[in-house]
Amino acid sequence: MKHLLLFTCIVLLWLSIFRCNSSSNNEWREYLGGPDRNHYSALDQINTENVNKLQVAWEYHTQDSGQIQCNPIIVDGILYGMTATVQPFALNARTGEEIWRMKDTTGTTWYGTSRGVSYWEDKDDQRILFTKESWLYALNAKTGKVINSFGDGGRVSLRTGLGEMAEDKFVISNTPGTVYQDLIIMPIRVSEDSDAALGHIQAFNVRTGKLEWIFKTIPEPGTHGYNTWPKEAYKNIDIGGANNWAGMAIDRERGIVYVPTGSAAFDYYGGKRLGANLFANCLLALDVKTGERKWHYQFVHHDILDRDPPAPPNLLTVTHNGKKIDAVAQVTKQGYVFVFNRETGEALFPIEEVPVPQSDIPGEQAWPTQPKPVKPLSFSRQNLTEEEINPYADNKQELLEKFRNSRNEGPFTPLSRAGTIIFPGLDGGAEWGGAAVDPNGIMYINSSEMPWLISLNEKTVSKEVINPGEQIYAANCSSCHGSERKGNAASGFPSLVDLNNRHQREHVLDVITKGKGMMPAFKKLSVTEKKFLIAFLYGDPIGEEGDKMEAIDRSSTSAEVSYKISGFTKFLDNKGYPAISPPWGTLNAIDLNTGEYLWKKIFGESPELQKQGAPQTGSESYGGPVITAGGVLFIAGTKDKKFRAYNMKTGDLIWETVLPAAGFATPSTYAVNGKQYIVIACGGTKLGATKGESYVAFSLPD
Repeated sequence: MKHLLLFTCIVLLWLSIFRCNSSSNNEWREYLGGPDRNHYSALDQINTENVNKLQVAWEYHTQDSGQIQCNPIIVDGILYGMTATVQPFALNARTGEEIWRMKDTTGTTWYGTSRGVSYWEDKDDQRILFTKESWLYALNAKTGKVINSFGDGGRVSLRTGLGEMAEDKFVISNTPGTVYQDLIIMPIRVSEDSDAALGHIQAFNVRTGKLEWIFKTIPEPGTHGYNTWPKEAYKNIDIGGANNWAGMAIDRERGIVYVPTGSAAFDYYGGKRLGANLFANCLLALDVKTGERKWHYQFVHHDILDRDPPAPPNLLTVTHNGKKIDAVAQVTKQGYVFVFNRETGEALFPIEEVPVPQSDIPGEQAWPTQPKPVKPLSFSRQNLTEEEINPYADNKQELLEKFRNSRNEGPFTPLSRAGTIIFPGLDGGAEWGGAAVDPNGIMYINSSEMPWLISLNEKTVSKEVINPGEQIYAANCSSCHGSERKGNAASGFPSLVDLNNRHQREHVLDVITKGKGMMPAFKKLSVTEKKFLIAFLYGDPIGEEGDKMEAIDRSSTSAEVSYKISGFTKFLDNKGYPAISPPWGTLNAIDLNTGEYLWKKIFGESPELQKQGAPQTGSESYGGPVITAGGVLFIAGTKDKKFRAYNMKTGDLIWETVLPAAGFATPSTYAVNGKQYIVIACGGTKLGATKGESYVAFSLPD
């Protein structure tokens, strides 16, 4: 009997090691876990029974604190990630020891936000591809050295296929590209104002950097969708965007890449781009070899609320009407899940075109209807009533008055002069962290419920100003940082008061020029305009006639819209909590075979309110979940710095720990030498959270 028990233990141990060492299981080779973007791992060493024994295996300090949204990849026991200042690095995935790091040698710092890198290999030629500023770079994966044969000395411009108008415009990429054979298809981020570049989809050759194909998301004459725009929209005058910023999924067997596209710019006023605006706000199914369109579906017609898909789609297989169907599912900011046949684009659940409120802004023509899936039901509330004003607010009467005096007619209520309650908020519903899907077709998605209160007002420009920097600030910065420069920490916008006590002028100029985090670079500002803006921000005394200048009046030019928003302002109580009743965040499990919910749980908490006896409230979250064959869902994403594990079947919380800083990123899981790890980037900064600079990996004790 003893020999039998010993033999059984050895077999079980061997099977566990085999499962962890299986090449299909032990790596996390691509952004969000694989080409399907399903955040899923077949590893099961960590499970619902032992997850509460997790402990820190290693911590890697990047030493350049700031927002880190990176979902690291793990290939052949090496972890590849990005720092807050966009420096790619490679670590021993078992120990966290640095193998290489590409530090900037130019003496300047780039403050963009990167969600990770892409990996490509052909035998001994192994490459890491990443973006910085407006460039796509190729590195040797083993050494971190630039591959000089790629493009121009190791890099290629992301503006290459966007036309002449893009030469001086803001173009970057926050999300890793999608690899197919020798191609990498690149997401890009462009301005959301009238100076936006075109958002065309571009595929580059991984070996050479050559541009291989382009799909034009704002169509040219004679092509499908051209008649859904003004006649000259494709020339990139007044109009741009329709870019893929959130990333893509790919079916490599079928040779189809699935591309969700962003809003047309300007985001919040469409009077200069009347029409449905294909291919903005769409899911595109493109032939990955040629870029030719196979099918598309538009989620929002003539978007004027920045309701673009916020995350890559998920590729899954479901049972529908008794048949197995390969499907593609897309989550949205308004809390919808659209599910389509992957080959044909046919919707698997009915979609209704429902009437929506119309705009009262002169020149605007809101689309009369918008698509809404019958199933699944929205994972975020869609309508608010007076009864849903925050019961814990001290200034409830003030909130009620604001609520009553604002437009509030559902998720597609247009912006108005009086002010509009935008709900679900500008950040969702779903956000860039995206959804996880298991092999059974169950989707897991975290959702925020944060109302915003924004008005749309006509731009006015005085003909002469004593302080030109103040006008430049009002036109370009006040919508985020406020007219008094106090910022809004709850909305993620820092105060610009007393900059001289916190930052050198060179640093602020660098941020204005290059952008930082999710703040875009202000390419349209001249050197003189930046000089006046810096002078205003630092409170320099206004000089005599020599320091006066004619007002920068672009309202009559083609590069300016006639309306601007009041600011990116959340609808909050006087303590910074959402002005509506909880829950302010949820975690959801949806069976996409049936369209029914398996469970919905409150996700996140407000410790101060709980100390006062309030129940769990939920909270906003950024970053998505990871799910495993061990039945465990891992997710961070909240301001309270917690990293949590849930039972996938029940939604019950089964483990939590406190990170060194909030983990506003999606975790990764992998195995090395038979041991499973779960790693999360801890960068903080969003939602007013303190900064962080490390990656933390957890494992079971030996």
